[in-house]
Amino acid sequence: MPSPCARESSGACCNGCCPNPFVEHPEFHSLSPKSPTTAASARKQFKNDEADRVRSEHYFHLSLSNHVCFDYIGHGLFSYTQLEPPFFDICYKSVNLNSRMQFGGKESELECKVRKRIMAFMNISEEDYTMVFTANQSSAFKLLAESYPFYSNKNLLTVYDYENEAVETMVESSKKRGAQVKNTEFSWPNLKIHSEKLMKKLVGKSKNRKKGLFVFPLQSRVSGARYSYLWMSSAQDNGWHVLLDASALGPKDMDTLGLSLFKPDFLICSFYKIFGENPSGFGCLFIKISRASVLQSSTGAANVGIVSLVPAMRLSQVPEGSTFTEIGMIDDGKTKLECKGLDDADSLGLILISHRARYLINWLVNALMSLRHPYSEHGLPLVRIYGPKVMFDRGPAVAFNIFDWNGEKVDPALVQKLADRYNISLSNGFLVNIWFSEKYEEERERVLERRRVSVVTAALGFLTNFEDTYRLWAFVSRFLDADFVEKERWRYLALNQKTIEI
Repeated sequence: MPSPCARESSGACCNGCCPNPFVEHPEFHSLSPKSPTTAASARKQFKNDEADRVRSEHYFHLSLSNHVCFDYIGHGLFSYTQLEPPFFDICYKSVNLNSRMQFGGKESELECKVRKRIMAFMNISEEDYTMVFTANQSSAFKLLAESYPFYSNKNLLTVYDYENEAVETMVESSKKRGAQVKNTEFSWPNLKIHSEKLMKKLVGKSKNRKKGLFVFPLQSRVSGARYSYLWMSSAQDNGWHVLLDASALGPKDMDTLGLSLFKPDFLICSFYKIFGENPSGFGCLFIKISRASVLQSSTGAANVGIVSLVPAMRLSQVPEGSTFTEIGMIDDGKTKLECKGLDDADSLGLILISHRARYLINWLVNALMSLRHPYSEHGLPLVRIYGPKVMFDRGPAVAFNIFDWNGEKVDPALVQKLADRYNISLSNGFLVNIWFSEKYEEERERVLERRRVSVVTAALGFLTNFEDTYRLWAFVSRFLDADFVEKERWRYLALNQKTIEI
């Protein structure tokens, strides 16, 4: 296929054939530097000495590896400086959640310190909530589903614009226990909650005050859409118990919640996929103490997924062939605990982290939307953004697709593979529960794939910098060359002397 662009687009197309991505979007004036014209000027505007210092001192592996990660969102627990001892392992416990809530459980010194540190970081009061360690996020959702009384509170209502494995685990467990599952719908293409439909589901037709469980994330980890806290109040006012999914929130985001005003009955977060090379991690299930009795009406066998944190042994203590990892001890034999990742987030603070993330994600959205195929008859856009565009209040994640010069979508899985070859980690996923108005009825048939839409997703972490973001934009701009995919195929054929499936 002949390329409509005479050159290989290895960077920006700034010769007049497509808009300059550094020129402001009309909606971006209050969020971006004033009319940056070069990468250097934009980099200068986004620079922050304190954040850059923390990254260079404690997370230097993010730069040394020459690999940029846009496939993770949430709370980081360990920095590179903690790849030395101490470490911990997780140990599964055969215990019933109801019994655990009623009679408590033995807590080691390590668990006590980790729990207190996490609750302080999450701005959650120990007087109001108790916490259970789980193997991961999915385990936390399943654990609650197995203990919630769906026989009397029959409904499960979720608010997700994307396929979520952990939520699907909860849905399957809930259905087996008699739950009636309902989903919130989102308007295409901005993915805003269809407020009228959701309110009808919250109010319901029944006068029974025991409605069920309302599962609510404050933001989408795929599209970056953020939702009003008031939905939690509306749900509770109408007889629902509220589970707040905080897994997609970044460090310090919980400081904005104001749990004194919005008190969910349950809360889940994850510290599983963390920066650095240490694979250890876990999920957390928080249960409001005044709501613990709700779970006691459910009976059953021991729940799977509750874990204990245990110190790993020193290398000198590990028998040959063992898989235990190492941990350090202080002189009195007590476990030493330092959560450097949380400390770093605390030192940077909510304002700096949120401003940095907002500027970067809005710059990225603006820059991606400015890319248009050169020489195409109507200046077809290279990228389509789903969900919020440039906004003051949006999460640090974006869902998008790349389209070729014929207007055909490039397979998100292929985009992910090619990005990986350029040392950029992206994710792909599926948008679901989409409602199309009459205006977009024609488009419905074009975009839906088995009632869902496949997309590429990119998420910015709290230490993502402008260089990382620019590299993602530069990679996407390569698709302005209509022969880019074919060139990649031949390049790898030449290097490996065999055909590489892409």
